[in-house]
Amino acid sequence: MPNDERNLETIPDGILGLISLESCSELGTKVDQYLVGWREKRQHHHQDDPAFKDYRRDSYMISTSVPRFGTGEAKGVIRQSVRGYDLYIMVDVTNYSLTYSVCGHENHMSPDDHYSDLKRIIAAVGGKARRITAIIPFLYEGRQHRRTTRESLDCAIALQELTSMGVDNIITFDAHDPRVQNAIPLKGFETVQPAYQFIKGIFKVVTDLQIDADHMMIVSPDEGGTARAIYLANVLGLDMGMFYKRRDYSRIVGGRNPIVAHEFLGSSVEGKDVIIIDDMISSGESMIDVATELKKRKARRIFAVATFGLFTNGLEIFDKAVADGVIDKVVTTNLTYQTPELLARPYYINCDMSKYIAHIIDTLNHDTSISDLLDPYDRIRRLVARYKKEQKKNK
Repeated sequence: MPNDERNLETIPDGILGLISLESCSELGTKVDQYLVGWREKRQHHHQDDPAFKDYRRDSYMISTSVPRFGTGEAKGVIRQSVRGYDLYIMVDVTNYSLTYSVCGHENHMSPDDHYSDLKRIIAAVGGKARRITAIIPFLYEGRQHRRTTRESLDCAIALQELTSMGVDNIITFDAHDPRVQNAIPLKGFETVQPAYQFIKGIFKVVTDLQIDADHMMIVSPDEGGTARAIYLANVLGLDMGMFYKRRDYSRIVGGRNPIVAHEFLGSSVEGKDVIIIDDMISSGESMIDVATELKKRKARRIFAVATFGLFTNGLEIFDKAVADGVIDKVVTTNLTYQTPELLARPYYINCDMSKYIAHIIDTLNHDTSISDLLDPYDRIRRLVARYKKEQKKNK
């Protein structure tokens, strides 16, 4: 287990407590199971120290609830003491599957509802915890990260609000724009990239990839995502290409300026497998447009990869794209709500992030650096080497 040696030499910064709101219950349960398993086997040098009180437990989950009144109003309830705990609170603000009653009418929970529930639980802690870390995989209001006209800066307001309530660290994944952390310069903010999990997920399913610049390429669907594409291309030793979106700024459709065309910058993709990597798949139209343009340029297989699979317009558009041979695989993580229909799709690859989150929590609880966890360069290189070795063995 990575970092275990380092965690064997340090003591925890408070009793570990994990609060997984209902929106994130499945992911939180998996994280808890990893933590329990690791700490049960760990033979720590200082295990008789008072600092190791409750170090080994059957579960690190703290029992909480957010009951609602008939009007839809709610309150946060914590059913045990958390005084002196090092708390990690997980919430999925995109989980629309949860509902509650408002004057007899069923109402699906919005990101605003989930964010309010997070604040309610923090308020219920009442400042008694030693430290609070909020794990918000899909950063609340992360797409409203900058001001271009007279409009609200929702993400900055949310970050400042959380830190003013006592949150010490905020951990998110693949933030739409990491510069939002400028709103809270004196507090911890980490945006984690799941690049290793993407490659691992693809390698498990696709066994005939040729990982070199002649047979494979990384493509960013827009100029905003070039950093993650450049990183992955450099780690894998591949070429990188980019599309930029030509938009019609004279009108707004669905809250944004419609895309007129996708223009490609990069070397030839003819005959190459292409990984299109982005932070999220929302409606999916942009991803499929880019894949279509690559197919016109005679790309071989196309893998649509994104940290968050929101699929706000349903899966039919991807079903058609796969049937038409435009896309071969769709790869996302379980950091956001996944429908049973999505998990059942034969073209879908699910990248489980629970072990990675558990590593981060375990390491932070020991108050040691997570720098090597945030940069998976070495792990990806070892993974590629094993993949190539396995290919040679099976020939």
